[in-house]
Amino acid sequence: MSLDGVVDPFEASYLASSIEAAEEQEAAAVLITIDTPGGLDSSMRKIIQSILNSEVPIICYVSPAGARAASAGAFILLSCDLAVMAPGTNVGAASPVGVSGAIEQEKVLNDAAAFIRSLAQQKDRNPDWAERAVREAASASAEEALELDVIDSIEPSVEAVLANADGRTVQKNGQTLTLQTADASVVERSMGAGSSFLHGLLSPDFAFLFFYLGIGLIIFEVLHPGISVPGILGVLSLVAAFAGFGTLPVQLIGIILLLASAGLFLLELKLPGISVAGISAVVTLVGGGLLLFDPAFPDVRVSIWVLVPVAATMGAFFFVVAPAALRARRLPVTTGVERLIGTEGVVVADLNPSGTARVGAELWTAESISGTVKQGELVRVVAAEGLRLRVVPVGSTEEKDLTESAGGRS
Repeated sequence: MSLDGVVDPFEASYLASSIEAAEEQEAAAVLITIDTPGGLDSSMRKIIQSILNSEVPIICYVSPAGARAASAGAFILLSCDLAVMAPGTNVGAASPVGVSGAIEQEKVLNDAAAFIRSLAQQKDRNPDWAERAVREAASASAEEALELDVIDSIEPSVEAVLANADGRTVQKNGQTLTLQTADASVVERSMGAGSSFLHGLLSPDFAFLFFYLGIGLIIFEVLHPGISVPGILGVLSLVAAFAGFGTLPVQLIGIILLLASAGLFLLELKLPGISVAGISAVVTLVGGGLLLFDPAFPDVRVSIWVLVPVAATMGAFFFVVAPAALRARRLPVTTGVERLIGTEGVVVADLNPSGTARVGAELWTAESISGTVKQGELVRVVAAEGLRLRVVPVGSTEEKDLTESAGGRS
């Protein structure tokens, strides 16, 4: 199995059910590859309970190169019967995040430190370093972790992990089990499509996008009440954003800057063009994205490839599109038949003085103000009364008089 991304309820259910299935199939072992920045404490504990209570030996492998078992991932790695890391990976930085209030934070910190220390002691690993990973956010490379007696080995591949694990003994529920993995066939078990999709949404980039989109849609609903759909979508976006925030080390300063950015963009609508408000809005948007997550967790951040396009799009909209739309709203409104005044048409049924003319690709009831006009002649619309057009023949004296009169008025 694979623990990839945020530790959330979807990952917890997937791993717990997979371990249960392995027990039913009497598997030789379960191998879980890990690459996670951490996540929810409740989901982490559910995974750890499944690992500790499993009748099948659990091997955890931080892989591939560049992967990490950070925060909740460090707890999970230390709970496994065999802890292995690939070269170029790291483990640690397990301090609790997202806790408000000094007393509450101290309680949670002490609880997390005691929990990870007990896991390390139970698996005969370095409890002092494990506690430092929580209290001091200590982190270690694969080589350092092996030297500190935090993991059992460093292996370059899954095949090497299984080969090295063969013949090792582990303690499971008071029994000593010998791993037999050298010639074992590997059966992959992946998360379901629906769960994978929802799990993929709980990322720093999506949390940022959902939060800013939610703010924008709700502001749109306030400015244009009664539409409802933008408001509903805005609320759903914010719910999705805060679901992501609950699993990530979000910072209040980042949220405040993003809210300030939305407010400054609103102010820009009052002063369309490139103004101080608009420039400040773009700056606070970028700053909010950069500071949205705790920099102590370098792997948890809004991608620059997401942040820059969002800032550029918002800037283009408020600096170019919005001013153009506001200018268009100030233009005189021409609707209905009034738009046809001054256009030419052709008589379909003789005007004597009323008849039918084709104007603007449509048939209209027309009335000549200069006598009879025969079918096929060109006419020009000079006025409109309801759905009736008043016309004159093109080139007639009446048309010239009206044109000169209009020129004199101008």
